[in-house]
Amino acid sequence: MSEMTRSKAARERAERARGKPAPLGDDVDLAAYSQAAEEHNYEEDPSRLQPQAKERMLETGVMLDDPSQRSGTFLQIDHSVVHSKAGQEGVEVMSSVEALEEYPWLGDYWWRAVAVDADKFTAQAELYQNHGYFIRALPGVKAIQPVQACLYLTQHGLAQNVHNLIIAEEGSELHIITGCATAPMEREGLHIGISEFYVKRGAKLTFTMIHNWVPQMAVRPRSGIIVEEGGMFLSNYICLNPVRTLQMYPTVQCVGENAVARFNSVLVAPSGTNMDVGARVILGARGARAEIVSRVITTGGTIIARGHLVGQVAEVRGHLECRGLMLSPEGKIHAIPELEGLVDGVDLSHEAAVGKIAEEEVEYLMARGLSRAEAIAAIVRGFLSVDIEGLPHQLEAQIQRAIEISEEEMF
Repeated sequence: MSEMTRSKAARERAERARGKPAPLGDDVDLAAYSQAAEEHNYEEDPSRLQPQAKERMLETGVMLDDPSQRSGTFLQIDHSVVHSKAGQEGVEVMSSVEALEEYPWLGDYWWRAVAVDADKFTAQAELYQNHGYFIRALPGVKAIQPVQACLYLTQHGLAQNVHNLIIAEEGSELHIITGCATAPMEREGLHIGISEFYVKRGAKLTFTMIHNWVPQMAVRPRSGIIVEEGGMFLSNYICLNPVRTLQMYPTVQCVGENAVARFNSVLVAPSGTNMDVGARVILGARGARAEIVSRVITTGGTIIARGHLVGQVAEVRGHLECRGLMLSPEGKIHAIPELEGLVDGVDLSHEAAVGKIAEEEVEYLMARGLSRAEAIAAIVRGFLSVDIEGLPHQLEAQIQRAIEISEEEMF
């Protein structure tokens, strides 16, 4: 199928799916958001961006004053790419629109890991795409520093529809930290982010996403990941600030023997926040392994924590773990673990626990000199700590920074 024919077919499928509801439920009216955005100027030196924007980006792990600590940077404000640059040979960073023009063969990857007609949000991303990023590590290249990307929204009432494409070629190693954020004023908006990941044979891809929204944002990421033989995909997701509605359910297909997928999520839902977050891993080759771990806290909001492991062949292993902490009587946590073994010889397990802080733990710490608030903060800090194997120290530091900022607001 030619590139033109393929593109036409995708748009036709998207047109048919425009009114298709989201599979997990839908509470977002697409017509309520604008598709027109003001243009932002390209900035060769990202450190010259407005201090307020830089501070919000820094809270999501995106550092603009010292590019030597990153192997590449991509910045998008509303619908405009304001900076895009690779900082290491063998690592490519650019707009996904530019990448499709430069590399026609990328059409073979476009809408392969995510279906264009999955729901009305994937359809909107196809029909009204506003850039997004393309990040690629060439075969055998190991990124020395993380690549960073930020999708930033400033315009009130805007729909930001991005399509991201990430490829870790055979034997490569790529670490990405991506921040999605909103200007720190009262804003309503919609963020739709399509992300397709391809982890080739023997490659390793670590993807750390930190969201820093405002209370009136609607957020609809749609992600698909394909992991080949001996490949490893590690996903770390952090969302500690208010958001009106967040719904995401990335799906990994482990198609090669000994492929590995791991998800770690840390979520806090303040009052007025609704999160429906989870992950699915399809173990489709011998020796494939998966782990989905989530730590969730409600301080008044609602969290649905999902996890789904599918064992399609023998000799695969997977584990789900969800722990929820309720710090407010108004909050709700709903853990939904699913294990699906389709043949003999699969090894799948799960554990889930939801509750409030034990009073005896608080009293124990108070007896050793802490105030009640300090004792609760210490318990929460320990609860949110997730041991993430193989995480580069730069990403680990950014996760700890995000948790510390959230603690200051929580207490």
